[in-house]
Amino acid sequence: MPVILAIMFDSLSSTDIVIVIVSIIVSLSIHEAMHGFTAHWLGDSTAEDMGRLTLNPLKHIDLYTTIFLPIITIVFFHFPFLIAKPVPFNPNRVKFGEYGAALVGIAGPLTNLSLAVISGLILRSANIDANGLLANILVIFTEINAAFFVINMIPIPPLDGSRLLYAFAPEPLQDLMASIERTGFMAMVLVFLVVFYLLSPVISSIDNSLIQFIVG
Repeated sequence: MPVILAIMFDSLSSTDIVIVIVSIIVSLSIHEAMHGFTAHWLGDSTAEDMGRLTLNPLKHIDLYTTIFLPIITIVFFHFPFLIAKPVPFNPNRVKFGEYGAALVGIAGPLTNLSLAVISGLILRSANIDANGLLANILVIFTEINAAFFVINMIPIPPLDGSRLLYAFAPEPLQDLMASIERTGFMAMVLVFLVVFYLLSPVISSIDNSLIQFIVG
């Protein structure tokens, strides 16, 4: 399943940008690995067979969508938009059918939510200088993972949230989602960009509320 993230780079210092990039790589790797581990736990060995049960970021980076795409979107739209290489799994081989596939789908975003909560708890409970480098790292790491969670839980293909919706959707809606998936990966990405543009105020509001709740 893909990790999709769009984050504004406005007003970031060079140090902040480095922290953002490292946070994205770490969070992306854990997110994708958890898709594979969950599928493996549910009986599908596809990710293991293809060497994707790993935290190695090189296994989860795609040359075009993880490197070139954010460069292009920074140049033209002033924010990096990136997609990790999807971890393959066979929904027909996991336990519990559509519900098992839904568990595989949401494992990534829920992992990011957990990372955001852990980072936020450290920031709130530890004796950390609010203006120091460590606090800045924790805040950015929390923001990155909260964004991962919120954006990837949008229930449209190819986002992870679509797996959850598919498991509980009536058959006509399942057919519609399947038809969207058949258009191809990049076509789905274009659909997402349109939806993201239209819903960006709502998405930003949810993301900001979540961050405020976690960080306090």
